[in-house]
This record gives sequence, C-alpha cells and structure tokens, in this order.
Amino acid sequence: MTKQSKDKKIEERYFGVILENMDSKLDLLVEGRQVSDKKIDRVDGKVDDFRKEVDYKFEVVFDELRIIRNELKEKVGREEFALLEKKVLKLEKVINRQN
Repeated sequence: MTKQSKDKKIEERYFGVILENMDSKLDLLVEGRQVSDKKIDRVDGKVDDFRKEVDYKFEVVFDELRIIRNELKEKVGREEFALLEKKVLKLEKVINRQN
C-alpha cells in the first residue's frame, strides 16, 4: 500500500467519524424538535380549552348584564320619582282638606 492510499483511507475514516458525529447531532436536533412540537400541541390545546371557558363565562356575564339593563329600564328614574312624589303630596293635601 502506498502512502497516498494510506492517507486517503485515514481521511475517509476521519470524514466518516465526522459524518457520524454530525448525523448523531442532527438526530438529537430532530428528536428535540419533535418533543417541542408535542409540548406546543399540548399548550395549544390548553389555550383552546381556556379560550372556550372564557368565552362561555363572557356569554353568561353578557346575559346577566342584559337582564340587569332590562330591569333598570323598567324602573322609575329619580326625576320621575320626584315628580310623582310631588303629585302624591298634592293629592294627599286635597284629600285631607276634603275630610
């Protein structure tokens, strides 16, 4: 075997070792990416569940606000109450004079 062929075989082994090392590192990267994807999917699922829960709670709150608003619309305002109070006082005076 000549020195060139020995050197070439050493180079081939050296590059083979380097390629195996790079290949194992790439495998680690791919594995890490897969783990990250699974974690992201789990978090995404939790976020979707949380969003659905929040949406439901907002619907409940909005329904309750509509009920409260409708109840408030049915009530007499302060100005109307004051006016009604004055009218009742006048009526009471008129009734008391008649008796």
